Amino acid sequence: MTSGVTTKFDPDWVRMVELRATGARMAGNLDTRSSNRLHYAILTILDTIFSALVAAPAVVGYWRGTWELSDFYVYPDEPVLSSFASITIGFTGLFAFNVLQHGLNDILHPDKHRLSYYLGSRIYTGVFGFCCVNAWRGAWKALDIYTELMPGTVFATTIVSLLALGIMRAVRNVSAPPFSLVLDSCPGYFEVQTMFRVNNTRDWSLYLLDCAFSVGVVGTLVVFVWRGVWILIDIYLFPENPEYSALGSLAIGYFIVLVTFCLQPLMRYICARLQGLVRLMVADVFLFLSFLGTVNVWRGIWNALDLWLLPDNPELSCWITHVGCFVFLVLLNCSNTILVRGVYIDAEEEKGQCVVFPCHYLRLFFKIEREKKQARQQKLLVDHSDVNEKDNENGTLLPNTVSIIPVNADSLA
Repeated sequence: MTSGVTTKFDPDWVRMVELRATGARMAGNLDTRSSNRLHYAILTILDTIFSALVAAPAVVGYWRGTWELSDFYVYPDEPVLSSFASITIGFTGLFAFNVLQHGLNDILHPDKHRLSYYLGSRIYTGVFGFCCVNAWRGAWKALDIYTELMPGTVFATTIVSLLALGIMRAVRNVSAPPFSLVLDSCPGYFEVQTMFRVNNTRDWSLYLLDCAFSVGVVGTLVVFVWRGVWILIDIYLFPENPEYSALGSLAIGYFIVLVTFCLQPLMRYICARLQGLVRLMVADVFLFLSFLGTVNVWRGIWNALDLWLLPDNPELSCWITHVGCFVFLVLLNCSNTILVRGVYIDAEEEKGQCVVFPCHYLRLFFKIEREKKQARQQKLLVDHSDVNEKDNENGTLLPNTVSIIPVNADSLA
């Protein structure tokens, strides 16, 4: 029911009310945006700390345990045979996981059976991780056997491998924790990017060649680059003092990691304003800087574990890091971080995204929770609208909301 009485207000007073209301809304929006930016910045810092100080050491521990257990059990007295056995195990497994990725994604899906998905996916990660380590170990040791460990030779093989990756726009594939973090999430759990992105539904022969090239060529070049930088650090960083060498690598590595993460906003700004070859080169230089920090962190943690974790019983020490670190990462829901899989192209993202490191842990968690909350709210709104429609159909009178404007303008102050 409405009243027939019309009340006239002073136009200036009405304008003042509108301006105050608009200003309040704008201030609220600004406060919200400022709060969101601060919240995101805090989560970014926490993600960086988590990746560098929690996830990365666990990944290194797993790799160190698996690698050195292979030294113990895979033809320990036959270096050549041990190397080729690791190559066979590793590259065969990696090729198989590349080829079978779509089938695994169909078979092991949580919508079909959640328990089988969870168990199967973690077994997949464990086997895939074992294959990754053996592929790297085999290629690494083969190059040790058939080339001299002289600085010139090591430098030459490293530069050639790095240039080959640069020509293929695949330098970013040398990245590893703490500059990357992969969660054990369902979408894309079994997906492995190949170099040429060939669709397996169209031409299986080309798809198999793509998988073989991605694993055998790009993967091997990445191993050679890692090996070269690692050995050069062995040669020049306190070669006569293992303790100082390990601690020196840790100090250098984490310093570079800190500098690189701090430079990331600036590099993102620069790359967003560059194009073509210049943008690609700037991004690759920045990624290589992060790689130098990564190798030093890995080498420092690896050697520290060798020196100070049960040095009198290295076999048990390796079992502890192999099993313990894997279980720890599974509990953290980021065991996929141990895997080296997929081929990624340099600067393929838009603008400055090409220099953004994928280290999303807490940020992704809060994003998922926020989306769940929004979905619940949307569902409630839909349910509420359905109820209103039914009530209207039944002739139910719903109470109307009445807004009352105060007569005294001072009450708005």
